[in-house]
Amino acid sequence: MAEAFDYTPQRPPPEVLSPAATSATNRTGIVTTMKNEGPFILEWLAYHRAVGIDEFLVFTNDCVDGTDTMLDLLERKGLLRHRDNPYRDTGLKPQHAALQAADDDAGIQALDWVICMDVDEFINIHTGDGTLAALYAAVPEANMISLTWRLFGNADIAEFRDEPITERFTLCAPRLIRKPHQAWGFKTLTRNAGIFKKLGVHRPKGLKPQLVDRIAWVNGSGRPMPRDEYRTAWRSTLDTYGYDLVTLNHYALRSAESFLVKRDRGRVNHVDRDQGLNYWFRMNHNAEEDRSIQRMLPAMRAELDRLMADPEIAAMHRACVAAHRAKIDELKATEKYSAFYAEITGERLRRLSRVLRAFGSNVFLSGPDAIPDEIVERAQDPEFFFTLPQPAGAE
Repeated sequence: MAEAFDYTPQRPPPEVLSPAATSATNRTGIVTTMKNEGPFILEWLAYHRAVGIDEFLVFTNDCVDGTDTMLDLLERKGLLRHRDNPYRDTGLKPQHAALQAADDDAGIQALDWVICMDVDEFINIHTGDGTLAALYAAVPEANMISLTWRLFGNADIAEFRDEPITERFTLCAPRLIRKPHQAWGFKTLTRNAGIFKKLGVHRPKGLKPQLVDRIAWVNGSGRPMPRDEYRTAWRSTLDTYGYDLVTLNHYALRSAESFLVKRDRGRVNHVDRDQGLNYWFRMNHNAEEDRSIQRMLPAMRAELDRLMADPEIAAMHRACVAAHRAKIDELKATEKYSAFYAEITGERLRRLSRVLRAFGSNVFLSGPDAIPDEIVERAQDPEFFFTLPQPAGAE
């Protein structure tokens, strides 16, 4: 037959089992990367311990503010696991190198659920008592749950203070906002069911085709994700966004002063892109107030108080805060960052942060300087919409 049809037949791929698909437990872990995030670690850790995260695997690289020292201390206390990021050995970008290393980590493999997320992201559960147990109970058949971002701006806060991010920053994007394209990005809680081959930044990658029918993927409102999203989706659409059960609060900026340090640090994935004015413009959403996450503040504060009761942890936290403050002062003393700080705290960008829903994609590609002053005035009208021709060189 092979000769007659000039074809070499191939055996069908063997059945691939999903070993953890029927697990009755819900042990959940986070894989994350950090660089110079020292002042913000304890709140993020305390909060996620309060909502039910069991394991934390943290990769760091090139820290100069005490982040790696803090994480080593927390590892010795049994609170997380800290690893050096192997990106130099792999040639990969830091975040991708970390995820590749996590794929082979026995602790991650032993979990029932895993999510890849950052220290400026907080899982905000709206169902039941606000814990992961309540979320899993609300969607008992799901083995993937995507958490759509809600972008939180700086709330006109310029000064860095050692106070909880989830308490200070309450202004954010509207629920319905399709642009910029980051507005509806998501991260995905994924059951270790063997359906995909590896971890991914936004969702697992490498779907095993034999197991496609075992996917039970829901959005943040518990509605099924369409089949055509299974392989490449990383952001929600008008048909797939949902916040009824869970949101991922994304505090990408924090205060204007802290953003100076973030810009100086550079990006963990897109290492060749400047987190400058255009990034601030498209991520600084101050249109609406949302305090829903604050129902978990008592539980977070109780956990944070337990952490800070350890003198070593408290001293290390104070050292990280001091290093962050010193870096802010150093940057503000330079002409470049002094001018940048004045611009991002100015009245024009403050006003724009309330009306970003009025702009199309090309406005975000071009940046705020491309918006005529009269448009800034007209954008206050809730029915107004403005866009620009695609800028040269934009993809």
